[in-house]
Amino acid sequence: MLFMVQMQVNLPPDMPAERADKLKADEKALAQKLQRDGKWKNLWRVAGRYANVSIFDVESNDELHTLLSSLPLFPYMDIQVTALARHPSAL
Repeated sequence: MLFMVQMQVNLPPDMPAERADKLKADEKALAQKLQRDGKWKNLWRVAGRYANVSIFDVESNDELHTLLSSLPLFPYMDIQVTALARHPSAL
């Protein structure tokens, strides 16, 4: 199942820099692993925001939820999920 996931990260302004840096490093490592595993198909930064638009290819809604909630930055994200279906005019 394909899903478009929009993520906006909202770190607290008073979060210590070393804590934020650790979360970001852990997030990057997990995101890259999920990309290598084929679960996180595409990842695009939204220009001018601490946000991304991603495409996930997972078996179920539950798998997507488990994956997203495992992200280190998950507690600081606003997430919107859209299920995708193949368009009949797509090549």
